[in-house]
Parts: sequence; C-alpha cells; structure tokens
Amino acid sequence: MLKDINFNGLRYFEAVVRLGKVSQAADELQVTTSAVSQQIRLLEQQFGVLLFRRRNRRLIPTEEGERLYNATSKAFRLMTDVQSAIVRQPQGRQFIMRVSPSFGVRWLGPRIKSFLDQNPNWAVRVDATPDFSDFETEIVDLDLRYGQETASGFHEVLVMQDFVMPMCSPSLLGKLREISDDPMEQIRNAQLIDSAKSVFRWDLWLNRFSGQSLSIPPLYQLRFDRSSMAIQLAADGAGVALESVVLAWRELSEGRLVPLSSQIDVIAYPAYRVVCPPRHTNRRIVRLFTEWVVEQGLEHMTEIRAFLKANGCHVVHEDGPASEGGSDGEKPARPEAQDPQ
Repeated sequence: MLKDINFNGLRYFEAVVRLGKVSQAADELQVTTSAVSQQIRLLEQQFGVLLFRRRNRRLIPTEEGERLYNATSKAFRLMTDVQSAIVRQPQGRQFIMRVSPSFGVRWLGPRIKSFLDQNPNWAVRVDATPDFSDFETEIVDLDLRYGQETASGFHEVLVMQDFVMPMCSPSLLGKLREISDDPMEQIRNAQLIDSAKSVFRWDLWLNRFSGQSLSIPPLYQLRFDRSSMAIQLAADGAGVALESVVLAWRELSEGRLVPLSSQIDVIAYPAYRVVCPPRHTNRRIVRLFTEWVVEQGLEHMTEIRAFLKANGCHVVHEDGPASEGGSDGEKPARPEAQDPQ
C-alpha cells in the first residue's frame, strides 16, 4: 500500500546510492548525517534486508539495494518530468501528440499550420516516432497512429484510408515497358524497394494479388524502415516501390512518381487513426484536433480518388492483411509499432 511506503526514506536512500557516501547525501539534502543514517535503518527494518555493504569507506548497495534503487530512481525521474510539464504550462495550454515519422513530415507537417492558426494560444508539441505512447506513464494527449491493431479500451477515430500500389519514376517505367507490357513481368524484371514495416509489403502483396507465382527473391537489395526513404529512392529511378499514395502524394501529383500500371488494383484500407484514452476526449483541444484532422483526411482522400480515377486505376477495399487468416483474432495488449511512416 502506498501509505506504508517511507517516501522520505527513499529520497535519502536514493541520494546515498547515487553519491556513495552518507555525508555527501546529507549535504545535498541539507540534513544531518545522523538523519540520513536513521532513515536508511528504518528502510532496512521495513524491508527486512540489508540495503548496503561498506567497501573502502563507501556504501555499496546490495543486490536488494540495487533493485530498490533502480525502481526508486525511475519513479523520481518520472515525477520530475511531470512536475516540469506542470510548471512549464501552469494553465494547461499545452497539446502533445505523437505521430509516425514519415506521416508527420510528409502529411501532417504541410497541413498543421492551419490548425495552429485556429488555435494560436496553445503550445503544440509533436513527437515523430514509431513508438506508441504509454498513456499511463507518458504525458501525451493522443497518438496519430498508422496500422491496424490497437489495444482495447481506447478511444479511436479513423482519420483516413491509405492507398497502396506499385509506383516508380516515369523513366524507369519506360524501360520496363520495353521489356514487356505485362505489369507482372515488369515487376519480375525490376528492382523492388521494400518498406520493411509497412502493413502491405512486397512478399504479402505478391502472394495475394499477383495471380501467379513470381520468382522474386525473399530478400531485397533495397530495404528501408522509413517510407520517406523508399519513396525518394523510387522517385530517383532506383526501383519499384509498393508504397502509400498518401505519403507519396507530392511526388505523384508532381509526376515524379507514376502508377506502375492501371491493370493493377490499388488497395485501400483503414490505416490512420487518432487514438487516446477515453478520458482525454474531455480536453477541448483533443476534440478540436480530432475534428480538424478528420476533415483534412477526407479532403485528401477526395484528391487521391480523383487522381486514381484520372489514371484509370481501380480501387479495391481491404480490411488489411490480417483479414484473410493472417491473425488469430486476438488484439495485443500493447501493439507493436508497424509504422515506417
């Protein structure tokens, strides 16, 4: 029980372990050495073990002392971080989100100024990382996540579908068409650029959508864990990328990337969503951002569909790779970050 924990003793104990001497801990804490020694004795009595052994006039923590120190120092760091955040924003006017890296740079970055203009009195912090937030221990308002699996008990709002298709530079497409008019034969003869953490990867896509067995090596010479790198390399003419139309929109709209073939279906699936604990929806800024980002997502999907229609591409809607026996149906308590994005 928390009421049984000697927090003052833990503070003294942490200082002694960190500094190695009772006298130095007493100086830092501005108390007497006897007060520090007394608190250490009380802790040892409470836990029923020795927390220190003496060596060359220094106090060395025992195995039990090390375990207690690791837990105590971690808890103190977390409390310090919380205190800093509260002091830094005494009126609670800070909004913190976590977003996957490529999506943050390529999609959210060019659009977020309109949200900032609408909410000028808020300090907005965006952490671009593939790691999902631990809302119980981290100060984060919401995640803008890529992928499908999320933990149960969270508030989720779908922001946007993703659209996945093979794409390459116009110059490379011209070379591939000299080899064959068959897009699958073109893929066979192309350098494939693999996005290692995407929901749809080349091996899965080839198994499900090629309609034939292609002699494609299981390991790729060009493999990246960030979609931004795969898209850039494809635009430079290095190979064919199976990539997100959402993330490659700038290159596609400028003509630096083109669909490999209108004969190949474009896969659309629910990919980007706002995720947070239900209690966070009580914050007005969370509701405002969610409304804004959903509106932005709808506008972009309209643009994408118009682009695909103009290029003669047919869109098929999927639930995702797990929809056809790829999953045992159980959702993980804490999902693995899929995002290259």
